Amino acid sequence: MTHPPAATPRRHWPWSHRTSTGADVTVAVLLFLIEAVVFLLGLFGHGMEGWAAQGDSERIAAAELAGRVWMSRFLVAVLVLAVVAMVSRARWTACAHLLAAAAVAALLVLAQHDYDRSHPGSAPRPGLEHVLCFSGSSSGKCD
Repeated sequence: MTHPPAATPRRHWPWSHRTSTGADVTVAVLLFLIEAVVFLLGLFGHGMEGWAAQGDSERIAAAELAGRVWMSRFLVAVLVLAVVAMVSRARWTACAHLLAAAAVAALLVLAQHDYDRSHPGSAPRPGLEHVLCFSGSSSGKCD
């Protein structure tokens, strides 16, 4: 009498089955709240650093730059978590992370736009191909 071979246990990868809706929604809400708190605390910290500069323009600019760099790294982390949620087939968590990433990206664009408006670049210098002519001639040649 022969016995059938024992079945080897199969590995269950996160993407092998869809995540249950209850667990998905719970994780989505918890991670969204945690991300919001971390984001607000990070912005508050960089804002307080700018406030503590007491009018020192270099320290204020450094704090603003550090805030934008931190925001861009936070955006990358949120996008990585969204990819992990997609791989885990947790659609509500992925949607929540994509919404959070869109909000962070919009705030990052607004912060960069505000910086660009408050720090206009200098006028371009005339190059070798550009010759100023003050002779008053309309022929385009300088005397």
